Amino acid sequence: MDPVTLIVSALALGASAGLKSTVATAIGDAYSALRRILGERYRGVDLTPVERRPESAAKRDSLAEDLDVAGAGADTELLAAARLLIEQVSSHAPEAAAVVGVDLERVHAAALRISTVESAGTGVRVRDSEFTGDVDIRDVRAGPDHPQPRPSSPGRPQA
Repeated sequence: MDPVTLIVSALALGASAGLKSTVATAIGDAYSALRRILGERYRGVDLTPVERRPESAAKRDSLAEDLDVAGAGADTELLAAARLLIEQVSSHAPEAAAVVGVDLERVHAAALRISTVESAGTGVRVRDSEFTGDVDIRDVRAGPDHPQPRPSSPGRPQA
C-alpha cells in the first residue's frame, strides 16, 4: 500500500471505529494523534468529508489526492501514526474493516485471479504481496452505493 493510501485508510478506519460507543481508548488515542499531526502539518487538507463518510471511496480518493499533493507520503511521523492506528483498530475493533470484500495480505504466488466480488466498502484489498505472473481481478462491485446481495434460502433462487 502506498504511503498516502495508508494514511487515508487509517483515517477512514479510525473514523469508522470511532463511531461506535465501545471503541477502545487505544483507538481513540491513536486516532487523535493522527488527526493532530494532520492538523498541524497539513492545515489546507480537509479531513471532514472522510470523517463524515469513511465508507465513501470518492471521499477517500479526494483526500488521498490532497495529501499526495501536500507531500504527506514522505512524512515518517505521520506514517508511523497511521500504522499505529491501523494496528489498534485491527486489535480492538476489527469489525470496522469488515466492509472489504476480499482482503489478502502477505501472499506470494505465481498468479492471482479474483472475480465476482460484491462489497459495501472496498471490493478487493491486497497488501504486502508478490506475484510472479498475471493478476486478474474482474467484476468487482463495491462502495456504499452498491447494494449487498441477499442470501438465498435453500430451494429459492436469489432475488
